[in-house]
Order: sequence, then structure tokens, then C-alpha cells
Amino acid sequence: MTKVDIIGGSLGGLSTAISIKEQNKSIDVIVHEKHKKIGYNHEGRRCGEAYSIEKEWNRWTPRKKSYYDEIRRGIIYIGEKKQEYTIKSGIAYILNRQEFISQLGKQAIELGVEIQTNHKIKSLSNLDGDYIIDASGCPSTIKRELNLNKGLKGVTYQQTIENSNYFISDTIKIYYIGVFGYYWIFPRDPKKKEVNVGIGVVKDFGYNLKNLLEEFKRKQNITGEVNYVTGGLVPVGLQRPFKYKNILFVGDTSAGSFPSSGQGIYRALLSGEVAGKCIAHNQVHRYPYILNKMFIKWDVMYKLFRPINRICININPNLALKMLEYWIKFNAKVSHQFDIKK
Repeated sequence: MTKVDIIGGSLGGLSTAISIKEQNKSIDVIVHEKHKKIGYNHEGRRCGEAYSIEKEWNRWTPRKKSYYDEIRRGIIYIGEKKQEYTIKSGIAYILNRQEFISQLGKQAIELGVEIQTNHKIKSLSNLDGDYIIDASGCPSTIKRELNLNKGLKGVTYQQTIENSNYFISDTIKIYYIGVFGYYWIFPRDPKKKEVNVGIGVVKDFGYNLKNLLEEFKRKQNITGEVNYVTGGLVPVGLQRPFKYKNILFVGDTSAGSFPSSGQGIYRALLSGEVAGKCIAHNQVHRYPYILNKMFIKWDVMYKLFRPINRICININPNLALKMLEYWIKFNAKVSHQFDIKK
């Protein structure tokens, strides 16, 4: 019998496990999760918790208990300019991420997946599966061991604020800040009038993100009580390699996040689904090709944009902001899910 060891019981790991069992019940699948509980642990809540489904792939829609509200409006600020977008119903959500992951775990168990909690894998030598799935997150446990930990990374810092004056249940706000990143204000639990307020930067420019976020809160007059803090590394775009010998990398270890938004939830789910199908049908060699085909257009656009934006910054910072404005509009058109309001 074929055996698959999966490192990590979060989005990418669980979607892989579910996908394998849906396609081939005879495969033995074991998920190794370092925390005591699936979903309800300190890594179950990460930055933003906004989740959108691209037009090309209509799966992994959250059930009601696993999201707080649908997102129907997006407001983006670039310098002094403001862009508003309406978002179609059934496309974007504010997740209760911990509950969403917990539900995936229950679904996996129902399909016959074995989940071992409180079981941290420190090395490949701990595993004997025919295939190994690295869904350990960013930075990747296995890629560090194999010296394969490459790819562009970002850094984030976020506070969840209760009883906030900025709470609007169906609206997200993003504030682009020129050369190094953006701030966000996303709604969360309506019962607590919570918002997630955070900052993300590409690479580590040596900024103190906590101080920058506190300054942003003062300027925007954001009030309320901080009840949760999180942050860490974010993989920006595709993180190669996607496969090494009998190891397949999923989620943050391969698909990363959309470069323009930092949204990585759907990429994690999809990469796991594809990896699972490839294993179930004995087509593992096709996994890198399929994953690359699914997401390469966003990476190509971003790689074209970055050097042009650097040139614009050196010429005139206002020109860089104008370039950023065009970039955001272009990404909205490519996604097919957002209508520019004004």
C-alpha cells in the first residue's frame, strides 16, 4: 500500500490529504501536526484572514460557521487617490480561519486520514512514506534542511482590535505606501466589532513594523482594544522548487501568495488539491507543471512591475504611485471578480 506523510495540518496539508482520499481511498495518508489541536492553535490565526476565490477555480468555498461575513466592497488608497471596487457575492470572505481549518480536519478524518497531533517533524529522517508532503509553512522545515529555501519573502505585523470605530462588516481597506508595502484594515468578528489592522512589506528593509503600524493607527484615528497580535514571514509569489525527489511542496512552501495582495489561502488549498490528485493518479511528475501553469501569470506581471516601479521611484515618487495605480487596476481586471466603482 502506498503511504503518504504530510508535514503540517493546516490549509495546504489538509487539502492534500482530502484530495488524495477523494481520488484514491486505498492510499494510507498520515498528517503530522505539531500543535495539540487542528486549527485552534496560535498559528491558526494569521494576518488578514481575507479569502477570495478566483474565477478559474470554483472550490473550497467556506461553510457558514467558518466565515464571519462576505466581502462586498474593497477600498484601495494609493497616495492621495482612492479606488473603490464592488465584489460579487460568493467570491470573497472574512474567514474564521481557525474554524475553517478545523472543519477541513474533520472532513479529512471522515475520509479516512490519520491525523497525529502534538507531533512535530524535525527532519526527513523521521518519515518513511513513499511520498512526503511539506506543508510546514514559511519558512519551510524541509527546504531549510535541504538548503532549498529560496524565493521572495515578505514580513508582516498585525493587531486585532476589538470595539473598533473602523468596523464595517463587508468592507476591506488597503493603503499602499509607495516603495515598501501596504497597510490593511479588514473586518473580523461582528459580535466584537473587531478589525484586523496590519502592515506588510516585501523583504525586510529594517523597519520597525510595530512602530509604523502604531503611527498609521494614530493618523487614521483607529480606536479600540488590541486583543491579539500576530505576524511573520510571507512567501511572495511562487516558491521553487515545487518537487524534490519524492517530496512535494504545497501551500507557503510552493504556491506562496498572490504578489499584488499577499493572499495565500486559496493558493494553499489549490496546491494541496493538485498535489493530492497527482499522487492519487500516479502522476507526481506533472505536479510542478500544473502548479506553474495555474499561477505563473501573476508572478510574471509582478516581476515586470517591480523593476519598472524602482525606476519610477528614482525619477519621481509621484510617478511610482501613478504606476502603482495602473498596476492595481490591471490586477483587478485580470482577476475578473472586481468591478471598479470609481
